[in-house]
Amino acid sequence: MTKPKETPPPGTAPKPFQLPPADDFVLPNGLRVTIVPYGVMPKVAVRAFINAGGICESASNVWISKLTALLMKEGTIARSAEEVAGAAAALGGQVDLGAGSEFTVAGGLVLSEFGPDFVEVLADVIRHPALPLSELARLKTDLGRELAVDRVRPRSLARERLLRTLYPDHPFGRTYPDEAALAAYTLGDVRAFYDRNFSAAGTHVYVAGKIDPKLKQSIMEAFGDWERGEAELREPPVGVAQRSLQLIDRPGAQQSSLLLGLPVADPTSSDFIALEAMHSMLGGSFASRIVTNIREHKGYTYSPFSSIGTRRHLARWTFGADVSTAVTGASLKEIFYEIDLIRKEPPSVQELRGIQDYLAGFFILQNTVSPDAVISQLQFTDSQGLDRSFLSSYVARIMALTPQDIQRVAVQYIVPSKMTVVVAGDGAQIEEQLKGVI
Repeated sequence: MTKPKETPPPGTAPKPFQLPPADDFVLPNGLRVTIVPYGVMPKVAVRAFINAGGICESASNVWISKLTALLMKEGTIARSAEEVAGAAAALGGQVDLGAGSEFTVAGGLVLSEFGPDFVEVLADVIRHPALPLSELARLKTDLGRELAVDRVRPRSLARERLLRTLYPDHPFGRTYPDEAALAAYTLGDVRAFYDRNFSAAGTHVYVAGKIDPKLKQSIMEAFGDWERGEAELREPPVGVAQRSLQLIDRPGAQQSSLLLGLPVADPTSSDFIALEAMHSMLGGSFASRIVTNIREHKGYTYSPFSSIGTRRHLARWTFGADVSTAVTGASLKEIFYEIDLIRKEPPSVQELRGIQDYLAGFFILQNTVSPDAVISQLQFTDSQGLDRSFLSSYVARIMALTPQDIQRVAVQYIVPSKMTVVVAGDGAQIEEQLKGVI
């Protein structure tokens, strides 16, 4: 006789994330430093976040931050690119450097005993880039090729249109440069961007891992005489919260790329934790409502995605999916059905508990995988101006949410009449489908 299956006992309550004690200090030139002992593996991560991202670009020099970062990887005044790579490799790692929307980030993960030596190499790359003219044309060609590829990707086109609509006349709304403008960038343009945005006062160095006793002193020596410069923080835009349909016609396309978005509460808001949970329930997890509906039940799409994208004092919710042309309208109908439902009715306690366990577990897991994960969380809270108790209290705040909290933030923030909807597809085949849906 087969023994009946027993229901497993309920799991224990998720434990809070305990942030290791941090050593925070500021050099006389304004450079900020955070050092956090973490883990037992003999590795240390060193990352410098410099206020020199896309937000610093004007309308006439989009991607100049990316070009500057690429040129900085081509060596320093004292070391060629090969010598920089060789020096980092001898320390057990490599120097990573790239520009994002808000920061240029430079750093790496090396063996702990070589942390002080890596700091010296990193400071040389950041402070004394050669910016060789000989590599400029090649790097612009590489960026031009990247631009050309993105210009034919429907999902990239949809994202460009969404950001342009949400953030007009702001760097966050300028995704791509003009091809001719990119090709015309000069070394003088790069040097001007570097001189204007790279400075001690605009930089925060984070270190996490097994800390060598000499590392703190090495940071002081490597960065201590760097010019102070400015610590300017550019203001975030006020996102457009207004219903619009943006159709990008792609004649003959077999698929439509759908992208919906609108501004929501930023991480400094008391609603942000509830917003994250609601987002995960609605479309931000594999078992979320929209994903279950249009992927698992309807089979309209294979890879839907959703996110709450954050910048300093700014956030937006987006949901996207690539669907076949024939079900473009039907897919949007189901997406808005799920949005309307979560606004009308609070979820069950059981559904909410599943999301709470998922978010709490994922938060703990992502913060225990590597020193870089700890740096990422610290930089997030610091850049937002949040107290670091945001991290230690996150799990408790997630677990304290009620079904009514989920419905409340959905009603307040996920408002269909304030959404930008972008559809990239065959206009002749989908325009009729969109009538009555958008």
